[in-house]
Amino acid sequence: MSQNELLQFVNCRLVRNHQLVLEDLWVRNGKIINPEPVFFDEKQQAHRQIDCGNSIIAPGYIELQINGGYGVDFSHDVDTVAEGIEKVAKELITNGVTSFCPTIVTSPPETYRKIIPQVNGKTKGAQVLGLHLEGPFISPQKKGAHPENCIRDIDKGIDTLVDTYSNLSNVKIITIAPEKDPEGTVTKALTQMGITVSLGHSVANLSQGEVGVQSGARLITHLFNAMLPFHHRDPGLVGLLASNNIPPGQEIYFGIIADGVHTHPAALRIAHRTHPNGLILVTDAIAALGLGDGKHHLGQLELEVRDGKAYIAGTNTLCGSIAPLDTCVRIFKKATNCSTVYAIECATLHPASCLKITETKGTLNFGADADFVMLTDDLFVKSTWISGKCVYRYTVEELAALKARPIEQLCECI
Repeated sequence: MSQNELLQFVNCRLVRNHQLVLEDLWVRNGKIINPEPVFFDEKQQAHRQIDCGNSIIAPGYIELQINGGYGVDFSHDVDTVAEGIEKVAKELITNGVTSFCPTIVTSPPETYRKIIPQVNGKTKGAQVLGLHLEGPFISPQKKGAHPENCIRDIDKGIDTLVDTYSNLSNVKIITIAPEKDPEGTVTKALTQMGITVSLGHSVANLSQGEVGVQSGARLITHLFNAMLPFHHRDPGLVGLLASNNIPPGQEIYFGIIADGVHTHPAALRIAHRTHPNGLILVTDAIAALGLGDGKHHLGQLELEVRDGKAYIAGTNTLCGSIAPLDTCVRIFKKATNCSTVYAIECATLHPASCLKITETKGTLNFGADADFVMLTDDLFVKSTWISGKCVYRYTVEELAALKARPIEQLCECI
């Protein structure tokens, strides 16, 4: 595609303003543009028209929590993490993901110091928004698949995080157990730095969670997983979805794993009905994403995949998902009976809103990056586009094979 080439995508339905609209999509220089000035001021016609075959065009999916995939573990393959991110980025576009936050689980300080400087935004696939550091400032009682010997307390305020991570320049999200930051001072400092604080891997009660949110936290890490279960006298972090102690105008977002394994369909429905505006679909995917049963790594721990589920090796403790994000969108829609547009927005608009990047990502608004996916009516990806260029396209035969995958049986079981 040459510079200034004007593309017109026709015969499509766009996800705009919370609905599907019959409009053409206009793209120039990697951006979605308003066609009116082109017609009336520039008096130009499109250089190229692309017939979309009545496809849905949606913003590209945004993945906020992914530990690796396709044999790559971001936390374990320390010396080759840049190559690993590149490999995963190229594979994610097959699932409609156009931007993501590589996630590093609780690790020794030397791991962070090696990984963080290697990360940058540009790849030949899905673009990197910044790292999600999930730990090490979490509760050992809710460690999940995180190694307990690497978990740390915050004993010197923000200096503890600087000492641990060394470099925060490539970091977008940090998961903290709010009880480790009881006054919220670290949360405030990170928020002022433009880093999104997520609450998770925690035994915090509701009041401790509210302090975190009042200090600037905007996200909850994989709701229901690695936190105290809901209790009617103290609902814990889950209670933040219905708290009346949230600062005015501040939205609470929460990641949720709709892979057919981690979260029961009824729990998905509860979250959806309680706080629909904050729901973000995440995969929490691990190195086994895209692979079969067998042994793999998650950071410092060995894990194994058995019958399509990932466990810490030798246990029955779940430790991440192997369902791609487009599958999670389909499972979520089936479980909740929500609209097609809402299911899409849970993987596009909502994560972009959480990170405050809706001017460029997560919408098809004029001026946004031309990162989008063409979808079938049953939400299978037909093609993926980044900066107005097609980076992946499925054939009819490949789409039929995708629909026959065993993982799609999870959608049918719900």
